[in-house]
Amino acid sequence: MRLERDFFLRSPEVVAKDLLGKSLYFKGSRVVIIEAESYGVDDPACHAFRGKTRRNEPMFKEGGRSYVYFIYGMHYCFNVVTGKEGTPSAVLIRGGIPVAGLEEIQRRRGKKEKAEKILVGPGNFCKGLGISREQNDLDLCKSSDFYFYEGDAEGVERSMECSPRIGISEGKDKLWRFFLKDLYLDLAAMKLKKNYLMRKGAKKR
Repeated sequence: MRLERDFFLRSPEVVAKDLLGKSLYFKGSRVVIIEAESYGVDDPACHAFRGKTRRNEPMFKEGGRSYVYFIYGMHYCFNVVTGKEGTPSAVLIRGGIPVAGLEEIQRRRGKKEKAEKILVGPGNFCKGLGISREQNDLDLCKSSDFYFYEGDAEGVERSMECSPRIGISEGKDKLWRFFLKDLYLDLAAMKLKKNYLMRKGAKKR
């Protein structure tokens, strides 16, 4: 089931937690989200903390849009905007487990890492899926090839933890990085692969 607008019109902390175990569809690849960070109002680590710029403009729009930016001259980072229009906040997607499209993801990454490791880290996530500046400021609630949904991880028990966010110089006291534990990843990777192969086999018949 596709995630609708109302899902994203909440605080970034709530959306980040609830995105764990949900999936992202992007041009044929399907990925279960396992790590995310929230950035919001009155947050010194948030890109919009000092006001609107050409770069962070998507964050000021209605929740459910994409916000993709370039860092360190080499990596793209993908966020989904949250909250109501005019209240800038977003969730940074830091990692996921591929359910479909693993071979193409490995080709883009240039390595044969396992499914539970190939898309860990926001730069690796975007590189593996092929997300770039072209995907910035898109409406993920209306797009036909770029959207969030639920169902792939159905029946897999979630075990969430939180910690300070990674790679920031301010706002380190906030426990706004949310992720699923290693045990979950092992179990989820096996179950997701089994479920995917079962569905693929059923379609062939």
